Amino acid sequence: MNLLLVEDHADLAANVGEFLESRGHQIDYAADGLSGLHLAAVNAYDAIILDLGLPGLDGLTLCRRLREDARNPVPILMLTARGTERDKLAGFEVGADDYLTKPFSSPELLARLQALIRRASGFGTARVLQVADLTLNLDTLVVRRGEHRLELTPSALRLLQHLMAASPRVLGRSEVERILWGDDPPDSDAALRAHIHALRQVVDRDYALKLIHTVHGVGYRLAQDDTL
Repeated sequence: MNLLLVEDHADLAANVGEFLESRGHQIDYAADGLSGLHLAAVNAYDAIILDLGLPGLDGLTLCRRLREDARNPVPILMLTARGTERDKLAGFEVGADDYLTKPFSSPELLARLQALIRRASGFGTARVLQVADLTLNLDTLVVRRGEHRLELTPSALRLLQHLMAASPRVLGRSEVERILWGDDPPDSDAALRAHIHALRQVVDRDYALKLIHTVHGVGYRLAQDDTL
């Protein structure tokens, strides 16, 4: 495997790098976020091991920029001392594929990396969700409506993925709130309505066939028709 390790703790980076290299893998190393972002932009890696707390550019921002700006689908394993559910959800929201909390064992790290790369390769088959003319490629995170590519924020992309995967089932309001905010939803439902409105503006605004439907008093569904 050709890997990028972005970690500011020199001793930990040396130990991880030595272990992986002893197993025949090639490692590039960055001690700060900006250097890691540059390396990820100019090189092709099988996976990135990314620390959350980095100088210059934190791991969450680096991951977000790789996914949103560079549209880079490289598997990303978050490696961090922050192990709360909120921290993990924040990592997944910006596009991380897996999360390993320090301290960890090197064999487990290697096993997780190998699993990520197997899933990303898909054995040569792209994983695509489709409802009507709306498609979401789960490997590249590219969303299209017909021939047109749609640009979504990470939270909108996550919500769309769940709606498409559940289609034509209704996602209840509480389920949608958990997707967006985990176990700490806002007190008002205005934020939820704003997220649904923003998603509709991208997915449905310019198309005669509306796919996102409100089931009043229950939740939301994504389907070709608005009948249950």
